Amino acid sequence: MQKREQGKSGVAAGGTAAPPPKRGRPFGSTAGSAASASAADSVAPSILLGPSLQIHTSFAEQNNKRIVLALQSGLKSELTWALNTLTLLSFKEKDDMRKDACLAKIPGLLDALLQIIDDWRDIALPKELRKGHRTRTLGASSVVTGFGHEYQALGTNTLLPQSGLGSGSSAVELSGQKNSSKLRPSEWWFDEDGLFNLDDEGRAEKQQCAVAASNIIRNFSFMPENEIAMAQHRHCLETVFQCIEDHNVEDEELVTNAIETIVNLAPLLDLRIFSSPKPSYIKINEKRAVQAIMGMLGSPVKAWHCAAAEFLGRMIINPDNEPLLLPFIPQMYKRLVDLLSLQASDAQAAAIGALYNLVDVNMDCRLKLASERWAIDRILKVIKTPHPVPEVCRKAAMIIEHLASDPQNRTSLLAYENAFAEILFSDGRHSDTFARILFELTSKPSNKIAAARGIWGL
Repeated sequence: MQKREQGKSGVAAGGTAAPPPKRGRPFGSTAGSAASASAADSVAPSILLGPSLQIHTSFAEQNNKRIVLALQSGLKSELTWALNTLTLLSFKEKDDMRKDACLAKIPGLLDALLQIIDDWRDIALPKELRKGHRTRTLGASSVVTGFGHEYQALGTNTLLPQSGLGSGSSAVELSGQKNSSKLRPSEWWFDEDGLFNLDDEGRAEKQQCAVAASNIIRNFSFMPENEIAMAQHRHCLETVFQCIEDHNVEDEELVTNAIETIVNLAPLLDLRIFSSPKPSYIKINEKRAVQAIMGMLGSPVKAWHCAAAEFLGRMIINPDNEPLLLPFIPQMYKRLVDLLSLQASDAQAAAIGALYNLVDVNMDCRLKLASERWAIDRILKVIKTPHPVPEVCRKAAMIIEHLASDPQNRTSLLAYENAFAEILFSDGRHSDTFARILFELTSKPSNKIAAARGIWGL
């Protein structure tokens, strides 16, 4: 409980107040080569990276209403201008002294961005998986507008291409249908996909707009001025968790932006918001939200399971979120132990950080982690290798100390007494920690000895 108070107040042990670090773009989330990108960044000097695009500090204040209206209009030219502008406003370089863009000062901006993502998700699932094929007659004799081939007219004697909906119909078929078909029930418009029929190009443009909007929301989550507004915005959290829940079929970049957004908002996030009286746009409860994160934790994509482990480690510190996470802890710590076996240092760091918080706040996890096969071996391997980040090695040693403080783990940990003694005499950085561990394991009497002393009066 002591560390919980420190975690909520932002005070680290033995240091001054420091907010939890923000995540950067992890490699492996996109189709590009992470190795080549990192190599190019290390070789190319900063003077060859090109000029930086700058926006005046008063631009957002003078054009905030125009930006929101452009997003809500749905017009391609206005939408492109607004997304490009917000991308520049939300991106800040290290040496950039301009003012951060604050969502709280632009009413309706976050809802407008979320609506773009929701519009894409409404058409993202192939239609044949949701309903059967039917002939499209809406706009058959008019010019196509909106997304896609907006300047092409549909001929009356040619087949109409229907992306994902089977073959089209000719003018003869349309006229015959008009004469022979019966009146449909009053609910027929619910079966329509919308006013405009999107082709492959139109769907790709919708997808690009959704990814751009999610990237803007992700950039906004890095700014401290936006954290409270975003963490208390139910529609934002519902959209983000739904993208994470459908990570198997959703765009990879969209999922990566979503998981990074909630990792940034995790210190202020309360899962009970999904059962609050705030208006809900997507029916997601607390259990579905945690299950979505658990699905990301089991993902083979390194960027996703690292972010999920970091998110769970931050969420368990909040006492309000702990009852919602307790049913999933048996699955959680087993997967975290599996991540320790990976060669990637960032995966090991994320797993150690999550286990460090889990064993501190939950006694059941301390008992099960000590008896988990290979758990102690892999934690010791992180210390002996050692991990490139010294803080990760310190937390790994503290995990073993938390396990040794529980008397029920004494028997299982005594099997590693020689390994503990070796680190005690060979590594001065962790000698104090392993000295306390050996003291806990060897100096205090066990329950059997204490019972014998009580019986024989020793």
